[in-house]
Amino acid sequence: MAKVGIVMGSDSDMPVMSKAADILDKLGIDYEMRIISAHREPDVFFEYAKTAESKGFKVIIAGAGMAAHLPGMCAAIFPMPVIGIPMHTTSLGGRDSLYSIVQMPAGIPVATVAINGGANAGILAAKILATSDADLLERLKAYSEEMKEQVMAKDAKLQETGYKNYTK
Repeated sequence: MAKVGIVMGSDSDMPVMSKAADILDKLGIDYEMRIISAHREPDVFFEYAKTAESKGFKVIIAGAGMAAHLPGMCAAIFPMPVIGIPMHTTSLGGRDSLYSIVQMPAGIPVATVAINGGANAGILAAKILATSDADLLERLKAYSEEMKEQVMAKDAKLQETGYKNYTK
């Protein structure tokens, strides 16, 4: 059963949202991914948000650009955590999305990651789930150790070759 819902308003959001899915895959967390427009198909959206809890979702990751209503509307309906991913936009560089998601009214919080922060949304969802899943917590610790080792290996290579000869 999917524990995380990943929802976006357009397939143009897929490159960012897939980064959240990749993290969940890596950590062994089941998810369901959907494309649903809160503006163009409000009836489908409301049904999605209303039934998310009964489907077993514990967290929803919602990405949106421009007016960015999807995460806030999810948070207004779904009783558990919602993580918003503001999408980069051509008109305002994603600041419009960021402000729309982060400036929610009292009582309707949306945890918000950086513009195009799909990977961090996946990690945050995993951390939320890990509060009641010891095995997942251990996988998260191993993931953090893996990231640490990658940085240490890059530094060792830099120290060995010097910055003028460093290649990735």
